[in-house]
Amino acid sequence: TGLIIDAYFSATKIKWILDNVAGARKRAEKGKLMFGTVDTWLIWRLTRGEVHVTDVSNASRTMLFNINTLDWDQELLDLFGIPRSMMPEVKSSSEVYGHTKTTIFAHKVPISGIAGDQQAALFGQMCTEPGMVKNTYGTGCFLLMNSGEKPILSQNNLITTVAWKIGDKVNYALEGSIFVGGSVVQWLRDGLHVINSSSEVEALASQVPDTNGVYFVPALTGLGAPWWDQYARGTITGISRGTTTAHIARAALEGIAYQTMDITAAMSRDAGVPLRELKVDGGASRNNLLMQFQADILGTKVIRPQVVETTAMGAAYLAGLAVGYWSSIDEIRKQWQVDRIFEPSWDEKQIQTARSGWEDAVKRTLSEYTK
Repeated sequence: TGLIIDAYFSATKIKWILDNVAGARKRAEKGKLMFGTVDTWLIWRLTRGEVHVTDVSNASRTMLFNINTLDWDQELLDLFGIPRSMMPEVKSSSEVYGHTKTTIFAHKVPISGIAGDQQAALFGQMCTEPGMVKNTYGTGCFLLMNSGEKPILSQNNLITTVAWKIGDKVNYALEGSIFVGGSVVQWLRDGLHVINSSSEVEALASQVPDTNGVYFVPALTGLGAPWWDQYARGTITGISRGTTTAHIARAALEGIAYQTMDITAAMSRDAGVPLRELKVDGGASRNNLLMQFQADILGTKVIRPQVVETTAMGAAYLAGLAVGYWSSIDEIRKQWQVDRIFEPSWDEKQIQTARSGWEDAVKRTLSEYTK
């Protein structure tokens, strides 16, 4: 599956329903109960129950899908006691799956693109070549690296996923998730009350040139990749009498960038290629201070597009390809425009000093340290 074993994915949830909801298993065994991810449910409703499908990117999130054969894995279905008849037909990410009913819209509208949100963002950023990486900065952060037409099974605690399938061509990706990204700014606002709105954080953090030795590991809900420690707890280190709210705000933003650094390093080790550039999107990518620090700590350029809501763009691109609105990926690539490129300004000594301080701070957050 390319996944770690976790209740986050669909398999254990389906099993729980079949085992605990009265009559569910009997209905499933009689072919009267169906499963689907959100895309499946939406298409089912839009077609008034005529189409029961998903695409490879969403199927790869169920812990029941074989990413090598691109089909439901019978061994896993048997392991979790899930009848195959429940599962939707797996399609490509860009084709016409059906049409909406005229009872919903005045005319039949083709339903022509499906993708998981982060896979859609990867496509929306036009990361269509192996080694290209994007990071979506939202409440959490989600990094994906296009790994080409063959899956790379991570040795560094990342997830392997199907990115998309267009025609007969399949692209895979490595993925790393950060639990707390932009939500650390919400915590500064709602928990510490050091800002009145999230938009104020950049101005506050800009009042100081650096964090004055403060590191903020925002493990407020545990640490995601590559640590996967749900019991880790947030830590602020290096505080002195000279520490101000501006230092803490800056350290909070830098904590997002450091976590991104950890994942890109894991991706480079898995893929065997260095990070050439990082494409960024999502709401927090509008924060210039964060983006500049991201470039500095990575030692590579960070590229922000004019449209930072690239998840929606990627879904639109996949749909448009299917109905001929765009004729090729090359044509779509011309739509993608740069807003700003952040060039790294640090030397190697500065990078290594900062990384060393971060690594020490992370160790203090891990559950094995805090027991």
